[in-house]
Amino acid sequence: MRNTSAYERLVDRFSRLATIGECASMLGWDAAAMMPEGGGAARGDQLAVLAGLAHAQLTATETANELAAAEAEGDPWKEANLSLMRQAYVRATALPADLVEAQARANSACEKVWREARKASDFAMVRPHLEEVVRLVRQSADALAPALGLSPYDALMDGNQRGVRAADVAPVFAAYEAFLAKALPEAEERQARNPAPVRPSGPFPVEAQEALCRRLSERLGLDFAHARLDRSAHPFSGGTPTDVRITTRYVESDFTQAVLAVVHETGHALYERGLPAAYARQPVGEAAGMGIHESQSLIVEMQACRSDAFLSWLGPELHATFGGDPAPYEPANLGRLWRRVERSFIRVDADEMTYPAHVILRFRLEQALVSGDLAVADLPGAWNDGLKALLGIVPPDDARGCLQDIHWYDGAFGYFPSYTLGAMAAAQLMKAARLAVPTLDTALARGDLSPLLGWLRANVHGQGSRLGFNDLLRAATGKSLDPVDFQGHLTARYLS
Repeated sequence: MRNTSAYERLVDRFSRLATIGECASMLGWDAAAMMPEGGGAARGDQLAVLAGLAHAQLTATETANELAAAEAEGDPWKEANLSLMRQAYVRATALPADLVEAQARANSACEKVWREARKASDFAMVRPHLEEVVRLVRQSADALAPALGLSPYDALMDGNQRGVRAADVAPVFAAYEAFLAKALPEAEERQARNPAPVRPSGPFPVEAQEALCRRLSERLGLDFAHARLDRSAHPFSGGTPTDVRITTRYVESDFTQAVLAVVHETGHALYERGLPAAYARQPVGEAAGMGIHESQSLIVEMQACRSDAFLSWLGPELHATFGGDPAPYEPANLGRLWRRVERSFIRVDADEMTYPAHVILRFRLEQALVSGDLAVADLPGAWNDGLKALLGIVPPDDARGCLQDIHWYDGAFGYFPSYTLGAMAAAQLMKAARLAVPTLDTALARGDLSPLLGWLRANVHGQGSRLGFNDLLRAATGKSLDPVDFQGHLTARYLS
């Protein structure tokens, strides 16, 4: 190590840091997919120790010395990598080690209680645990804010999507709220004039669903020499770029949940698999943030796989798998079934037009929780009031209200805006991809995503985190985030 440059020593240090993160990711996957219920307490300790090790590695005196001495030699990738290393160091040194471990333990404990509270639809069960999580989140945000020169909430947002601030998001969300107020009733009225969708009749054996989901994921481009598909209570994607883990859930009465979840998670997995291998385990070789990550799942699920072109291929595949009356598998019926607009309580089941309203609600509530303007005890009422204002409906219980998402109970604040930023970016990227690849929809009608995937590999995946959110969009589409493209997509799909 003595004969290596400061930059090279940093590369080695951050590679070790990334490996610790990979270990934590695999433990998280195991907790959701495989771990017995009784392992929760020990798993919390394991994750806390890993968080402490990573924090110690990043905040070591040697890291500061190496950062002060390092030069990137005019290479734009190395320059970006060094800049990201410095940002990571600033964030880490702003947080005391005992706070980092306390958060890991509190998050793990709260998440376990939340699972039971959601089953019982009893917010009171988890309230004291969430109060502790929020208390620690506020401490963390207050420590990060002066170090980063940001507000406390912006400091949390920056950890999920670099360079995006609440002041950037608020007007975008306000404009969408105004669009939704007009567009949603029009879409509902137009939908009411169309034939009602016919649901395929089951049962749909879980084994057949699972085999179909794997074939579909492979068809979309996922290499199972570097991936797994497993079962969990809530679908998610995790693992590492060379060992991607996706999960879904199956119910015999309806294959829709499993299929659409796998399509979505495959989008995430394809992004991880396409990250630049030359910068593996380096900050610049990671994904460009959660907003961009969500754009990659949604460009596959919403933009490509729910398109008329792709459904014309998928319908016969579904019928060949499950048999029965072919009429429900006709592309037009699948379109009415999977692109139905409905005011609903559950975010993950919401259609793409009303989904942003769920995110807007959470964005506003979590800002209030972090600032202290909203007490945890008042969350259920504030949630219900907010959803009524946005969609005109009130959850009948906490399970379909403030208990439905894992994020806050697992300590994830400043994360929710990424979902809708991702949806908007996906529409913008798909518009650019169609212009660049005129035969894209012809390929989708064959169930072939390779032209789209090739464009994404060059313009998004292969860029790693060299560019921030808006810089990446500008490079790929010629402009920073433009919500008009998303509104145009919704208008064409639901109002034309």
